Amino acid sequence: MRAPMSDIPIAFEAVSVRAREVTILDHITLTFAAGAPSVLIGPNGSGKTTLLRLAMGLIAPSSGRVTWGGREVSPPLHRAITFQRPAMLRRSTAGNISYALAAAGVARSARRARVTELMALVGLSGLGDRPARRLSGGEQQRLALARALAREPDVLFLDEPTASLDPAATKAIEDIVRAVSARGIKVVMSTHDLGQAKRLGGDIVLLHRGRIVEQASADAFFDNPQTEEARRFCAGELLI
Repeated sequence: MRAPMSDIPIAFEAVSVRAREVTILDHITLTFAAGAPSVLIGPNGSGKTTLLRLAMGLIAPSSGRVTWGGREVSPPLHRAITFQRPAMLRRSTAGNISYALAAAGVARSARRARVTELMALVGLSGLGDRPARRLSGGEQQRLALARALAREPDVLFLDEPTASLDPAATKAIEDIVRAVSARGIKVVMSTHDLGQAKRLGGDIVLLHRGRIVEQASADAFFDNPQTEEARRFCAGELLI
């Protein structure tokens, strides 16, 4: 039996994205390989969200190419993404997850058990009957993660998953990221929280003005940044 194809590694080769006269990403060459989470950092407007959308396959590059597991064409069957402000369906918590499972092609007979499993994974057990839109911000973000995990992705993209959340809700999301990563799912996430990047990152990618300024393992990046931009960013200075 042929082994299922993986989307990992995801490779960017001289990728640029332009919108009219504006260059959003500029000649990006980068690979996301299996392993610990990759964390994208950088000021607002640096291109983090656009890079995640490219990696997911939601948009196409203006030039260069993106490959998934060596393939230039790969339907997003093994990829999932959550955004900073996830939309909640007008259903219960369990209903949102069940809908995602149906969309992923999971048999009706298997959905109830998977809903229970996913709610436990993201810490929502006991909230299955609550309307999703009545959940707290942190709970909604965890529900969005459960929906994304319904398709059993090879890679999970997270765009600022803890923005505007309090410390307890942030810790809950970080715990889920660790649990997901321990299951062998590649996590690629963006964050403005340097502490979070240190806690979760296996490797760090610093973006500024659409370009990769520096990329290194988390330890090397924070202990010995190689560029002036990285040193300033780690020191809390603004990159203009």
